[in-house]
Amino acid sequence: MYDDDVWVGLDLGTQGVRALAVTDDGQVRGRGSAPLTGHRDGDRHEQLPADWWTAATAALRRTLREVPAARVRGIAVCSTSGTVLLTDAEGTPLTPALMYDDSRAAAEARHAQETSADVWRSLGIRIQPSWALAKLLWLTGAGQGEAAAGGSADPARLRGARVCHQADFVTGRLVGHRVATDSSHALKTGYDLLTRTWPTAVHDRLGLSGLDFPDVVAPGAPLGTVGREAAEATGLAEGTPVVAGMTDGCAAQLGSGAWEVGQWNSVLGTTLVLKGVTASPLHDPAGVVYNHRSPDGNWLPGGASSVGAGILTRTFPGADLGQLDQRAAAREPASTVAYPLVSRGERFPFLAPGAEAFVLRTPADDADHHAALLQGVALTERLCLAYVRMLGAPVEGPVTFTGGATRSAYWNQLRADVLGRAAAIPELTDPALGMAVLAAYGVRGGGPVARGMVRIRTTLEPRRDHHDRFTEAFGTLVDELERRGWLPPETAAYARTEG
Repeated sequence: MYDDDVWVGLDLGTQGVRALAVTDDGQVRGRGSAPLTGHRDGDRHEQLPADWWTAATAALRRTLREVPAARVRGIAVCSTSGTVLLTDAEGTPLTPALMYDDSRAAAEARHAQETSADVWRSLGIRIQPSWALAKLLWLTGAGQGEAAAGGSADPARLRGARVCHQADFVTGRLVGHRVATDSSHALKTGYDLLTRTWPTAVHDRLGLSGLDFPDVVAPGAPLGTVGREAAEATGLAEGTPVVAGMTDGCAAQLGSGAWEVGQWNSVLGTTLVLKGVTASPLHDPAGVVYNHRSPDGNWLPGGASSVGAGILTRTFPGADLGQLDQRAAAREPASTVAYPLVSRGERFPFLAPGAEAFVLRTPADDADHHAALLQGVALTERLCLAYVRMLGAPVEGPVTFTGGATRSAYWNQLRADVLGRAAAIPELTDPALGMAVLAAYGVRGGGPVARGMVRIRTTLEPRRDHHDRFTEAFGTLVDELERRGWLPPETAAYARTEG
């Protein structure tokens, strides 16, 4: 038993819910998780919202087994970006939840983009099939093309239905009544972060004005306190503050310690996400970079690429990746250049729905192939960083690495070498840590204590001679992406100067 204040972060993922209980100085006092399942079929990916609450209560109870409930000073929740459902006024689901990567709403995304292109252009965003706004059109049958057949069988019963993001469902259960959403989760539902309003004129054009869109607050704002029923279910004390969270990508950034203008966090898991901090929104005419709002008022621009570590297990199922890493260290550079997309289509640093993975020449052996994939991800990461610099973003200090790929010490050093930048790796890379940080920030009303919760495990310095080894490979990748018509010429030209 102990007297430290504890902050709880809850991360609603795809395959499970994870929770952390963390002290002001970053010590983990408790952790817990519970699995989630869903239904996947082609472009379809759904989960039952009730399962989120069941898994959340289990994860919290496991986390708090040895933590005095009275010492928990606050909790925040993050979830997958773009996951949405409709509920009634009491919060009972009227539809299944369409998950972040459900892409059935392609026709609806095109309709939303074309109907209000002027609005999205001013906001610097492009509506995509995975975005919650397109999914609302699909759910209500208010879109075009296949929407009437694919969406709700009875649109009339959804009139007045409440728009609910994944985190909203759980925070509402914690508090015991409907709550506001946060601006981070609301972004892909079309929320205007500049005016801090819902675009009601757009809703009218799209036929969504009959839906009940929630109030929106800044991340870290108070939503209420844990109610009696939730306290009994979770082990939290009744009256514990609940603060508004952020999406999982933003949560990972908060947990990385990248809070200051010019700092960037690269999250490498199944795919690659790059997020940074700027004093003003980063305008991208192509719409592949979009901006979240930081709890402290700065902006968090970033984008998600479809390259990533997911290509490794797909290419070498059941292989000892650690052993392949050791063999790959002797192949710098590999005999070929790879563009290791995990799935068809690219979103960042360029938009190319038809883009496909490629390897330019036949690798000499498995070690050479593995090396090419590792290097291909790092080269694409370098291209992403060049793109945000081209848009005018400051890039200062070390880039922070988080995500599951940080388990590979070799890949961490390779990425630092290819980027030519120092890389800081925190002790914890879990989005739940970011939510514990945000809970402390929201309740305490400031950043110094919250920033002290992030512990850096190591900082890697780039090796200049190793960086130079990849100059030719980087140029080859840029040339090939441009030749295929995916990478715009102006971006390719800038990247070559940055190489």
